[in-house]
Amino acid sequence: MNDPTIPDHIFYTSGEDAAYARESVSTPQTEDPAYRLAFQDTEFLLREDLRPIRFQLELLKPELLLDEANIGSTLVVYGSARIPEPSKAAEMLEQAEDGLQKRIAERMVAKSKYYDEARKLGQLASKCDCDEDGKRQFVVCSGGGPSMMEAANRGATDVGAESIGLNIVLPHEQAPNEYVTPSLSFQFHYFALRKMHFLIRARAVACFPGGFGTFDEMFELLTLVQTGKMKAVPILLFGEDFWTRVIDFEALAEEGTISPENLNIFRFVDTADEAWEMINDFYVEPIGWKSEPTVLSLD
Repeated sequence: MNDPTIPDHIFYTSGEDAAYARESVSTPQTEDPAYRLAFQDTEFLLREDLRPIRFQLELLKPELLLDEANIGSTLVVYGSARIPEPSKAAEMLEQAEDGLQKRIAERMVAKSKYYDEARKLGQLASKCDCDEDGKRQFVVCSGGGPSMMEAANRGATDVGAESIGLNIVLPHEQAPNEYVTPSLSFQFHYFALRKMHFLIRARAVACFPGGFGTFDEMFELLTLVQTGKMKAVPILLFGEDFWTRVIDFEALAEEGTISPENLNIFRFVDTADEAWEMINDFYVEPIGWKSEPTVLSLD
């Protein structure tokens, strides 16, 4: 044969078949839901029996897209969705009326400095070079919401870098913050799958002051390291005053419910520079940390 043209495939693609299905003639049979292609049938995919398939899809979609985007590792940022940047915190204090509102506003002002620190940490991490295989390292990954999450994504944008947002469907309206890269903005139904994606590529985690959601994410991470389900990564808790006020870690050790060595799983920091220095030191010589870093197993 001279210059043969051999096709890549000989079957129609799913997309082509889906297009043909949409153009099918209308009959009582074709109009019934039973006739729909399974992957086009939303009602079928949302059945209770299909939950395992939805688990798989929610795990697989971000994994494939992050691989295609050459994301090798991430710097994960946990933190409150309620702490405003300093200027807005000051406005909140000015508008506070009664004693309780004023006390809360004063504490918000005190914590608002961490918005700037989260933003700076996003800048520092986003300047990290790609590895020899072209994989991007320490890509900022947040929950995609406002406050501390927004600040970290904003820091990446400041230096012209892309960043990831992992949003979750909630009863009240929630949209990704404007600094998340659109092609790296994901929405989850299952908290468990979202938390897994936080940690699959995580090579450092920054925990800023936060509430129930931040505690949930942070304590699951600490438990994974404590139990040896994942090896250590730098876990940096911003704001020692905040964390030691709301959680008595040392009391847990004194009560015997954790080992004293478990207190070495994390470090307290106050500034982005301090945190980034600890991350760099960890990967040069992880002395004093629990163990060397590795990937979280999906098994």
